[in-house]
Amino acid sequence: MVEAFFSTTQMDFEFAHRHSLSQSQSHPFMLLSGPPSCGKTSLLFQFAYNVALEAEDDRQVVFICHRSRIESAPPFLSQGIQPSSDIFKRIQMKYVEDDEGIKKYFAAFHLHDTFPLSVVVDDFGDFFYERKCQERYGNPRGRDLAMVRILALCHNAVVSSNDKGHCKLLISDTHHGDSPRLLFLYKRWVPSIFTIKSDGNGSFLLKSNSNMGSDNTEKMKIAKYSLVLQRLLLEGIVEDEETDNHAVVSASVEQLIPAK
Repeated sequence: MVEAFFSTTQMDFEFAHRHSLSQSQSHPFMLLSGPPSCGKTSLLFQFAYNVALEAEDDRQVVFICHRSRIESAPPFLSQGIQPSSDIFKRIQMKYVEDDEGIKKYFAAFHLHDTFPLSVVVDDFGDFFYERKCQERYGNPRGRDLAMVRILALCHNAVVSSNDKGHCKLLISDTHHGDSPRLLFLYKRWVPSIFTIKSDGNGSFLLKSNSNMGSDNTEKMKIAKYSLVLQRLLLEGIVEDEETDNHAVVSASVEQLIPAK
């Protein structure tokens, strides 16, 4: 499923087809977590583009974010994708300022006559302001309480929508260290978690940390990518053989799926 975050033009055609979003068995609720400045917004935007590209109907992808942030730091596109592409017309930007905006959107989600193909929320945790949440709940852990309630709302909304059609929800968050912050909260509601780490040499490693149980037989993969000249560049993908990151970084060229 890590393939969903990169342009299919950077992969072998047969490989890209086998691992397309339409073929994916991943849970409809997913989290992408990584350190600051690792290209999370770019990965989310590429995901949204891929969903819109593979669509078989006229439904849209909804991209929820802070307007000022995305305008000051726009996402990097993959090589070969032009900003003028008609595919972007199928990505609807929705700007919200705080967790109340997310709450209102998903509280009314069931009222949609037609659900979007996917909903993407950039920097989910940053919508929850510490002091504001503490005052609202009268509790020093008000932010945690607010996040739990919104995560539950999001989970129920996307699961219910999939009873009537097909819709994925992807959120992102920033972590410092080896694991997503508030991982104990996310694991309760998000079955499919993707994490990003630096390889120490200017590139990043994207790995799926599925929380879906033993019934998921899909082999996990690790994608190595970089941000070069304001472009999102996929360097290669290898199967995760339970090796450490150093083994992935030192993988031979033959093991990597070539980037065109």
